[in-house]
Amino acid sequence: MKRDKSPVLPGSGTTDYARYMRTDVLLGLQRNPDEVIHRDELLFQVVHQSSELWFKLAAAEVTETTARVAVGDLAGAAALLARATLAVRLVTDQLEMLDHLSPADFQAMQPALGNGSGAESPGWRHVQAASRKLDRAFADHLAAHGTTAVDLRPGDRTDPTCRLAETMAEWDERVALWRFRHYQVALRVGGHAPAGAPNSSATVLARLVEHRFFPDLWQARLHTPDASPGTDPL
Repeated sequence: MKRDKSPVLPGSGTTDYARYMRTDVLLGLQRNPDEVIHRDELLFQVVHQSSELWFKLAAAEVTETTARVAVGDLAGAAALLARATLAVRLVTDQLEMLDHLSPADFQAMQPALGNGSGAESPGWRHVQAASRKLDRAFADHLAAHGTTAVDLRPGDRTDPTCRLAETMAEWDERVALWRFRHYQVALRVGGHAPAGAPNSSATVLARLVEHRFFPDLWQARLHTPDASPGTDPL
């Protein structure tokens, strides 16, 4: 007997998949062929629109991570933050697609972008805000337990607090890798002058590569018992 596959969910679309995923809306978000001034606008929009979705997920996971820290569920917090970290890794990986966009092609399509800038990304701004709240929540957790970041033992996976701290460091590192890759794309594809050049917007990107959401955790590593001045961990 053939199973009836008629859609039962509300909304437009000929299948429940289309209705649940809202594919009619999703696939209509890109500029139409008669609107584009360069065929690579589709590539550019797909990379950035999908980045916004991954950032949306990452921000949601970091927000929930903060909520878990507030109630003392550090294991759950670490698991959620690991998911956010993977989301940013995927955002970074898909920048490889822009290697197929030449500087000349980017210049040709740039008028379609107006004055738009990646710095205006709402997804990224939500990630930043969520990360700052996590930093405060973790500091409050340490203070409530009468300890500091310096007291933690990096690499101790048996201690839930240390495990979460390591996951936070991994999140910071993954974001820094994304920043660096984004900076390289700006130089290669965007035709920006290297950092340090007069009036170079790449200078701002280069400075942000060194930014950390959780500076206390990184500073604390300089004071661990196993650390000694001038020691190269590699």
